[in-house]
Amino acid sequence: MALRLIGIDPNTGDDECPTVWYDDEDDEIVVQGWKADEKLRAKCLKTGSIPDTEDVVRLPARMVPILRKACDAAEGADVH
Repeated sequence: MALRLIGIDPNTGDDECPTVWYDDEDDEIVVQGWKADEKLRAKCLKTGSIPDTEDVVRLPARMVPILRKACDAAEGADVH
């Protein structure tokens, strides 16, 4: 089945971002979010490094239900 759209921020407007998918071939939750600013990156760096192949993204708390659906998909639950 591959990449399955789980949900888009309900307040997205025309941006279609942030977005959450579940990739059942690789068993991964895939997230598109707002790129973190330097202030947030600095806070995150206090807890550890951020490799060049990774980045920090932000998601609004209103997306918690969408993230739960992605977690359910990852655990094999039926997602509608």
